[in-house]
Amino acid sequence: MRRALPDHELVLAAPGWLADAVRAVDAVDVLVPAGAADREVPARVPWPWAPPRLAVDLHGNGPASRAVLARPAPGRLLAYADGSAPRWRPDEHERARWCRLLTWYGIRAEADDLLLRRPATASPAPGAVVLHPGADAGARRWPPERFAAVARRLRADGQQVVVTCGPGEQELAYGIAERAGLSAAAVAGAPAGLPFDTLAALVAQARAVVVGDTGVAHLASALATPSVVLFGPVSPALWGPPALPRHRPLWRPLPGDGVRPGDPHGVEPDPRLLRLAPGEVLDACAALPVCGAPDGARPAAPLAAGASGAGP
Repeated sequence: MRRALPDHELVLAAPGWLADAVRAVDAVDVLVPAGAADREVPARVPWPWAPPRLAVDLHGNGPASRAVLARPAPGRLLAYADGSAPRWRPDEHERARWCRLLTWYGIRAEADDLLLRRPATASPAPGAVVLHPGADAGARRWPPERFAAVARRLRADGQQVVVTCGPGEQELAYGIAERAGLSAAAVAGAPAGLPFDTLAALVAQARAVVVGDTGVAHLASALATPSVVLFGPVSPALWGPPALPRHRPLWRPLPGDGVRPGDPHGVEPDPRLLRLAPGEVLDACAALPVCGAPDGARPAAPLAAGASGAGP
């Protein structure tokens, strides 16, 4: 959007808690806080200005999200609409979906053009393997004892391990650290979570990130950090990292599963997520290229593999 409309002021309507992350994206000029409970479409977007020249619905494929953007009476509204072009594809990857929408309207967009500038903030643990066990729904949380098994093996192999936590996840993170034999200093977080610039620096300068299907996984992709991403209710074909050697998405679907077999907002860990064992995750870690090396390069000092029997 910035490349196509360099003289426009770009306003992003998104939840207010994303403000620090939005500031890290050069393309956005103004954040208008807009959100609703349970990820629902907000009833309105606060708009105190003159009608915008252009509005783009990057939220969904329903009249609810289009209607919200239509209320400020934009000059043009770009959106998916049932029964008309461009057509919504339910099994399309999210990045490809929104880039295809813009491309259809003549705005060049590439799904793999997703890298953010690396943060200037120094990492509190450069070169560490970062484990992020949290997620905003239980369906995407791998069991803490399995994260602990991975952390214990990595530590035994001489890796520095850091366990990060979001708001309200400190007990989870400290419990994993204790099970893994890590000190409390290995936990990075606070009751309100890490400041975004600190989190971004930690991820950007990490040896690797092991994480469920949640925001930190996308941050690792955007900062070109090697990652192992654990999927359960939704296939990585929809929400996964780019198909590059530095990213290893793990998913074990059940027979007959489609790309959305579970509820990503469910309370209990998804059964597909529970099919992933620590040894499998350690093997994926061992296959990652070293940070900063060209894709496909092998690590100079491999991360631990799971052959020693680090099972569930």
